[in-house]
Amino acid sequence: MIDFLEDPHSRVNILTGEKVLVSPHRSKRPWQGQVEDLPTEQRPEYDPTCYLCPGNSRADGTVNPKYTESFVFVNDFSALLNHTPAASYNEQDLLIAENERGICKVISFSPRHDLTLPEMELNDIVSVVNVWQQEFVELAKTDWIRYIQIFENKGAIMGCSNPHPHGQIWAQSNLPNELTKESARQKAFYEANGRSLLSAYLDVELTKNERIIVDNEHFVALVPFWAAWPYETMIVSKRHVTNIAEFTEEEKVDFAKTLQELTIRYDNIFNISFPYSAGMHQAPVNSGEQDHWHWHMHFYPPLLRSATVKKFMVGYEMMAGPQRDITPEFAANVLKNQSTTHYKNK
Repeated sequence: MIDFLEDPHSRVNILTGEKVLVSPHRSKRPWQGQVEDLPTEQRPEYDPTCYLCPGNSRADGTVNPKYTESFVFVNDFSALLNHTPAASYNEQDLLIAENERGICKVISFSPRHDLTLPEMELNDIVSVVNVWQQEFVELAKTDWIRYIQIFENKGAIMGCSNPHPHGQIWAQSNLPNELTKESARQKAFYEANGRSLLSAYLDVELTKNERIIVDNEHFVALVPFWAAWPYETMIVSKRHVTNIAEFTEEEKVDFAKTLQELTIRYDNIFNISFPYSAGMHQAPVNSGEQDHWHWHMHFYPPLLRSATVKKFMVGYEMMAGPQRDITPEFAANVLKNQSTTHYKNK
């Protein structure tokens, strides 16, 4: 019998098949758990030098409209381009390349320069969810698009190049690596069991109630059993839907509530605007039946023991596989014990 509190052990990520090494005994190191409070970051409601604020000029000279809700535009420095021609390269099956076509968009969540998702009003977060849904539906109408990635990089520590709260959508002509792995695992489970992999997983997690953070009518936020990042979480829809286009009006409100509560809890851990990379994983589009897919959203935050100590994926993790010290159960307990009132409002 594994002693999950003491024994080094590996856990399997059921969505990818990959293993995570958990070393709970290392949490006894004397520095573990140290908390360093930092001064609260203050930003103005409007920054005249910001490329994303209403009415300002962007780097390419385009002037933003004086928008009052979310604002969407094609990224001025897109990683993927709409008019890239189809082409491939193969030399003896050793040097292999293929052109990738795509559309990259930026979503400014709010005209306010100083408001991140956990600080926004619920109605405004619902508006962001509506934009995500609308953009997904519109992009999926383009027949050569196969996958639509909705994501957010929050905080400079995650490489975010502009402090104005925003997210991105990349729509592309091929299925990327992580989605290829997740699609194969979900399809195999669905064909063998007649239900989605994440529906079965949610049943187990809700019964055990060891890693659940948020549980409402339509969504669950939890720390996955196989979490690799210190405070990694995942939001899963209770109803088996394949993509965000299938969300009902009630589900969109509940999703916004889940986002708000989870991100407030994040900010309250160290009394800072908690950085993360977050993104939805959902079914490919224009690719035939995808009934095996179950919509979910990953949050990968890098902070380990304080606002200034980051978890780096280096050494063993780069050469062999991910490793963590604090257990997913410990992280879930920390998140569950946080207030749902943002620390700035206390």
